[in-house]
Amino acid sequence: MKEALFYSAAADGKTICGLCNHRCQIKPGKRGICGVRENQDGKLYSLVYGRLVSGNTDPIEKKPLFHFLPGTTSYSIATVGCNFHCQHCQNYQISQYPHLSAGEITGNTRSPEQVVGAALSAGSASISYTYVEPTIFYEFAYDCCVLAHEQGLKNVFVSNGYMTPEVSRHLAPVLDGINIDIKAFSDGFYKKICKARLQPVLDNVRLMHELGVWVEVTTLLIPGLNDSSAELQQLARFIKDVDPTIPWHVTAFYPTYKLTDRPPTPVETLRKARDIGLKEGLSFVYEGNIPGEGGENTYCPNCGTEIISRYGMSTRAIKMQEGRCGSCQQVIQGVW
Repeated sequence: MKEALFYSAAADGKTICGLCNHRCQIKPGKRGICGVRENQDGKLYSLVYGRLVSGNTDPIEKKPLFHFLPGTTSYSIATVGCNFHCQHCQNYQISQYPHLSAGEITGNTRSPEQVVGAALSAGSASISYTYVEPTIFYEFAYDCCVLAHEQGLKNVFVSNGYMTPEVSRHLAPVLDGINIDIKAFSDGFYKKICKARLQPVLDNVRLMHELGVWVEVTTLLIPGLNDSSAELQQLARFIKDVDPTIPWHVTAFYPTYKLTDRPPTPVETLRKARDIGLKEGLSFVYEGNIPGEGGENTYCPNCGTEIISRYGMSTRAIKMQEGRCGSCQQVIQGVW
């Protein structure tokens, strides 16, 4: 265990967690919504510091990040727990593990030095904090981030974007890239499907961008729940208002966990979403989870040249020079 960051004491021995926008008020002996932060005698502790359930070498494209060191690998770690309860979580076995296992915490003990060493040994260019919401193991992630920067590695969060503004500002100096899920553009969807709210996510997209972190956005399109043309148009307009060069990944849903009454997302829906995003003025919109359809490639927004070719989670060719289109020299935003 490790004493938590971002909490305060309240009356009757309660603690108020300031890590995410749930801002849980936790009674002594109880845990927050994430299931991995516990009040013990008026102090809040992380139960998952260094307790890793995953340590894999992934292509950076899997995150997905398409404008962040394409063609490199990212050493990816996770603990159990999550501050969302998404009905369609593809990693529910670990994200919901404490709730499904009577509060048990599992994982192999690792130190930040061991994580950074594993990333360097694997030849990865970055460390990704992913698979579950990394904010819930923030104390460990932050210590890894600091050490990774000292060793020349970059840091990536794959996030639901629900951290508090205080955490975002604390994290940004050691965070290089983040993919934030905007799961829908409806507060009703967030409350019903994820047990959360939309506005804090939108606020974090804007804040992370303002803080200089490279931001990409992902939306998993679920038939009949968040894929209407009007909702996609609103979402695209929000991203454009932040920055039209933020890449938007519109990805295919497959039935899983508690959401098995919906069919897989048709290719036509992804294409519709991509067309809407481009029509609304976004420079880069990508179709995901259906490889080989052409919607994974990067095209120069100025001359239309295909400058990055991809298939699934691999980058095949990059036709750029120092962050510019190889044909017309247009600057292509990203971390190259």
